[in-house]
Amino acid sequence: MIKWLLAVIAIVVLVGFLAPRLTKWGWGRLPGDVRFRHKGREYYFPIVSTILLSLLLTMALRVIR
Repeated sequence: MIKWLLAVIAIVVLVGFLAPRLTKWGWGRLPGDVRFRHKGREYYFPIVSTILLSLLLTMALRVIR
């Protein structure tokens, strides 16, 4: 259980670090990704990008097995 928790934390930190750099390459600008500003803060919900990433990882794992 602790290994999974550490893995999830590491992934969240890695994505948080890479997210600003990935937007330069077009990641997170897909139709369906929600971004808005409220009271000087920017909120971002990458709905379609997350679905696309999930599909790519699922296909990659199926090819490996």
